Amino acid sequence: MKRIKTKFTGVFYRESTTNGKADKTYYITYKNNKKSVETKIGKFSEGVREAYCNAKRNEIVTKIRLGEDLPTIAQRKQKKTTTVKELADLYFEYRELHNSKNLKNEKNKYENHIKPDFENKDIYTLTEEHIESLQRKKQKTLAPKTNNIVLDLFSTIINHAIAKKAYNGENFVSKVKRLKIDNTRERFLTKDEIKQLIDSIRDNKLLYLFCMLSLSTGGRINTILHIRKRDINTEHRTVSLIDLKNNNERYQGYISEDLAKYLSNYMEHLNDNDFIINVNNKQLSVSMLQKRLRPILNDLFNQELEENDRKNRFVIHSLRHTFASHLAINRTPIYTIQKLMNHKDINMTLRYAKLDPTNGKDMVDVVMGEIN
Repeated sequence: MKRIKTKFTGVFYRESTTNGKADKTYYITYKNNKKSVETKIGKFSEGVREAYCNAKRNEIVTKIRLGEDLPTIAQRKQKKTTTVKELADLYFEYRELHNSKNLKNEKNKYENHIKPDFENKDIYTLTEEHIESLQRKKQKTLAPKTNNIVLDLFSTIINHAIAKKAYNGENFVSKVKRLKIDNTRERFLTKDEIKQLIDSIRDNKLLYLFCMLSLSTGGRINTILHIRKRDINTEHRTVSLIDLKNNNERYQGYISEDLAKYLSNYMEHLNDNDFIINVNNKQLSVSMLQKRLRPILNDLFNQELEENDRKNRFVIHSLRHTFASHLAINRTPIYTIQKLMNHKDINMTLRYAKLDPTNGKDMVDVVMGEIN
């Protein structure tokens, strides 16, 4: 069979199969008494790796040079099967011990997407090709971002096993290229759709206030939920916003005259430190907001969409996108939009420039009009 070179001199492998699965069998070559010698080291599925083969070859070459007896080649055979389940159990036990956040979510990801195909597989028989196959399979039902999260979890489980010396192989999952994610959401609400949304939630004070503040300031979900009474100046119609994505930096937003009047009445019985969006004097959580608002958005705007249609699906974050889009449509200067959105990179803001109906046309008319 064909020799396939590795990055190490004198180390190569031949493609093989083990239990019907693709494998690699490693060999080394060296000269002894001017004769070429080829020695089999072992299989990838047995835990043998290129670096190990190189170390063995260097040991042999050194002993030949010094005239010493050659060492016996000991193949790295596993004494027993090490299953993915064993490594996952080890990882989740560690996570539970430290009361780690997101544990429930990680377990669900493992149970739904890794366990069905890999639970009883010997970790030493798995390769990058197996993970790429999983990736292709999940691509049919999962968004690229979720697909990548599943692979990252699998990779983390393996890294933990390596650190705990429960597995002495390579992390083949980390070598698999992750799917490209297009984070650009194109969907935003028209003025008629905004009115439709507001009319549907007007009787729910919390959702009404959240949406009105989102559409007025363009703040992210957590930014809006962190607004306190002391942050709002109804006289000057300003809101002090906190950007939790950028080191809790403060920046200023604005509200309409009608919203200022509504808030002035709404806040009469609130203390300065009270959150505007609160339930029983406690800040409304992101999960509770999503539970209440997401079904309404789906009913109004996502009825005909596929679950993984990220570009066109309207979600809570799309309220921020709607704010910036209408600023651009109304010819707001791009640097003003950047300031109001608190974008650190102007490139984040430039994607809205295409929505400006003039798109520079008026400026061309001004310049060329003087020439003509």
